[in-house]
Amino acid sequence: MTNSNRRNFIKSVSGVSLAAAMGMGISLRAGAAVKAKIVVVGGGYGGVIAAKYLKMAEPGLEVVLIEQNKRYVSCPLSNEVLAGLGNIEHLTFGYEGLARRGITVVHDTVEAIDPQARKVMISGGKSFDYDRVIVSPGVDFKWGAIKGYDEEASQTIPHAWKAGPQTTLLANQIKDMKDGGVVIITVPDNPFRCPPGPYERAALIAHYLKQNKPRSKIILLDAKDKFSKQGLFLQGWTQHYGDIISESSKEKYGSMIEWVPASKGGEIDAINAATRTAMSVVGKEFKADVLNVIPPQHAGKIAHTTGLVNPKGWCPVDFKTFESTMHKNVHVIGDACVGGAMPKSGYAANSQAKVAVAAIIASLRGVDPDEPAYLNACYSLITPEHGISVTAIYQVKDGQLVEVPNSGGVSPIDVSPAFRKIEVAHAKSWLKNITTEMFG
Repeated sequence: MTNSNRRNFIKSVSGVSLAAAMGMGISLRAGAAVKAKIVVVGGGYGGVIAAKYLKMAEPGLEVVLIEQNKRYVSCPLSNEVLAGLGNIEHLTFGYEGLARRGITVVHDTVEAIDPQARKVMISGGKSFDYDRVIVSPGVDFKWGAIKGYDEEASQTIPHAWKAGPQTTLLANQIKDMKDGGVVIITVPDNPFRCPPGPYERAALIAHYLKQNKPRSKIILLDAKDKFSKQGLFLQGWTQHYGDIISESSKEKYGSMIEWVPASKGGEIDAINAATRTAMSVVGKEFKADVLNVIPPQHAGKIAHTTGLVNPKGWCPVDFKTFESTMHKNVHVIGDACVGGAMPKSGYAANSQAKVAVAAIIASLRGVDPDEPAYLNACYSLITPEHGISVTAIYQVKDGQLVEVPNSGGVSPIDVSPAFRKIEVAHAKSWLKNITTEMFG
């Protein structure tokens, strides 16, 4: 794909709409009116879109969205908060727009799903019958997979991998750190939510430190030897944080970001929360002033209690409908599912939700669903004026979800600063459009 064509592609995917969904082969055309009860579990990037599009496609459906939190905080672009470039309130949204569309919004915890009786039970004691249920629970953490790191430890050693109070905690720790301090970010092995996220996080923390604490250093301890958009990140880190020079003293401090891959001892298996020390599997110790542990992940708890997960902790699905291969009439979308070649991202969840909705509507009408296609775009910021991205279209081939050859790709490596600035604008536009689509 040429640079010009890729720019147009990125521009098109930075906006999300019903028309865009139909352009991906998702037909929500009018048909014989049907009535059914659909319950959606989880109110994030996948669940909200599923509930909204169900009601848009078939107003006669009884749609219930169950989400324990009354406000949703976006993980995409939350790394900006760590750089002092925004605040968490700008990433926080309410569910009032869904209620205005006739969707029943219930703020409670789902305790159980009974696929045989087709019931969803919540902690308040109430249950909801369903004809179909869409489960979009996101991820939970494998507490204890890293020795010394459990939910209690996360109150002082933040993961900040679910945006909200954890994001604020990490931002405050960085702000309070002395100049010359060390920030350590630990990165799990694949798969995990938002594969480029830790590397964007390092860049944006470095942006803050460069302006305010230039003697400081960031160490990425990685359980892998390669990562998403690696060449672009390494180039950006070198360009902006390779040799930090104090504006006041003109003193040179060298590279601010150090990436330690697994082959160099970067994979950790234990931490000491009291001393903020990370221990690698090869016996190396890394002492931090601020320690950010991103733990290994698996599908959200309700997927496990319902029996929707495989031995690796993720939910296998039929890629044409995102119906669970474990239980009939249960669809699993977003980070919790086995997504084939698709990454675990907000845009992927949005795309999967639309395919699941189209499949459910088609089934209720007694027709075959259209052949699905999926779209994904992941943006990352290296500075407030340096953005990069990866985009792709996916299709089902021989039962697998695979990337369409030459359908997108990563940002070019050799472009002007103006090009990088445009990518930042696209990232901001994407967030505005997708959250408006969700909650507007």
